[in-house]
Amino acid sequence: MQTVNRLIALREAVESLRADGEIALVPTMGALHEGHLTLVREARKRAAHTVVSIFVNPTQFGPNEDLDAYPRRMAEDSRLLEAEGVDLLWAPTVDEVYPAGFASSIRVEGVSEGLCGASRPGHFDGVATVVCKLFNQVLPDLALFGEKDWQQLAVIRRMARDLDLTRPLVSDIIGVPTVREADGLAMSSRNRYLSPEQRHQAASLPAAMKRAIAALERGDRASDALGELEQSLFASGFASVDYSALVDAASLAPLSALGNSPARLLVAARIGGTRLIDNMAVGPA
Repeated sequence: MQTVNRLIALREAVESLRADGEIALVPTMGALHEGHLTLVREARKRAAHTVVSIFVNPTQFGPNEDLDAYPRRMAEDSRLLEAEGVDLLWAPTVDEVYPAGFASSIRVEGVSEGLCGASRPGHFDGVATVVCKLFNQVLPDLALFGEKDWQQLAVIRRMARDLDLTRPLVSDIIGVPTVREADGLAMSSRNRYLSPEQRHQAASLPAAMKRAIAALERGDRASDALGELEQSLFASGFASVDYSALVDAASLAPLSALGNSPARLLVAARIGGTRLIDNMAVGPA
């Protein structure tokens, strides 16, 4: 596996790979776990070559968020990626991505508003900007993202469609189902912040979501099902619930009840100092 940190070297390496087949990109912020590796394996199935980026993007962190505390394990991550057969690791510095005088930003209205966008102002501007830059840097034929952050996936697809990106086309931005622990908790780099007791309590999140989905699918109103979900989380030790919402799967518009279109149940809640997010499909696929 080749590792590059500078854009000139990246473009040379990508050009060499492209001569031998399609390129899949898996963007990450490192601290890799089985969820990330699942994306890598799917990428290798779909394209001749796999590029993984590791970049802890400062523009998507708010002033009171955990940028400095975010885990950085480049040596271990590199070993994992090499073992998975990744062709190229793009690990730029902050100065390489945001050079002196950098003054541009992408804002995706609509799908970036509400949910995590409401509780993390500016977060999705940072996500859209850095992902657009990664697409322009690598020019992948396809890109893979985990479905765990459903709103992020919706923002990236909207951005690609609105800006007429061709590498990748919006149809080649692939969502990969969430990878879960044995007790149902969605895998996340932030799970390592949980104490053993908090980790045990955190499993109540996916369990409460499944109960809410069962209620919605038997015809309960969203307000009733979500109210019971939140009460269950508080009873299980969660400190707060940023949001719980039933939304249209594509537009993220809020729904008062389940209809005939695909929907998602999205939740963000805090246990101790750790903010967990999750989402699950509801109703027809």
